[in-house]
Amino acid sequence: MTRCVVILGGTGEARRLAERLVERPDLRVISTLAGRVREPRLPAGEVRVGGFGGPEPMAGWLRAERVDAVVDATHPFAERISFSAAEAARLVGVPHLLLRRPGWTPGEGDDWRWVRDLEEAARELPGERVFLTTGRQGLAAFAGSDRWFLVRCVDPPEPPVPARMELLLSRGPYTVDGELALMRAHRVGVLVTKDSGGELTVAKLTAARELGLPVVVVRRPPVPDVPVVETVGQAVSWLGSAVA
Repeated sequence: MTRCVVILGGTGEARRLAERLVERPDLRVISTLAGRVREPRLPAGEVRVGGFGGPEPMAGWLRAERVDAVVDATHPFAERISFSAAEAARLVGVPHLLLRRPGWTPGEGDDWRWVRDLEEAARELPGERVFLTTGRQGLAAFAGSDRWFLVRCVDPPEPPVPARMELLLSRGPYTVDGELALMRAHRVGVLVTKDSGGELTVAKLTAARELGLPVVVVRRPPVPDVPVVETVGQAVSWLGSAVA
């Protein structure tokens, strides 16, 4: 009997999980993307693009597709969809797993300043020239600042944005040499990032360490009370039991 597995998220982990699962003839794999990136990297298998509008509509969709298990592999800061997915899975009565890559850990020589959210980050900037790598959403928190910002994101942001801003549209992975050159060229004095984890953008942290720059790091939001794993292999193992 064919079982249906839904993977939430456009992360690298979500794509790697889809690649692993579509090889199984006993599984129907549907990946769902929020649709916030104009040209997302599409995973293998079926793909649904767009939001659900809350837990109840999502639960209705899960029932209509006869979903047997849900794996939330969204970005570590996609708090709203994670809690909506947990509630939707509970309403339908299907197993639900959270796949979250580990966060970053400071090493010797790092000067990290942990903050709760972007608003606190904007209040605690220890430099005048800021490399802002928190994505295009949430720039409003910095709109009232008189500092200069180098903003890097995948798609153009919508206002409000900082008044003194240079926009760099780019997608990782990045290299340490490239990040060093970028920070030096723009005379960056502080790096601001979210604790996203992963290898695609970690080079900026190494570059900041080598340059002796402070790093303002936004802590991850809370997660729903569901099983959590950190690797694609662990998610595959969990599904082996969940949809057996």
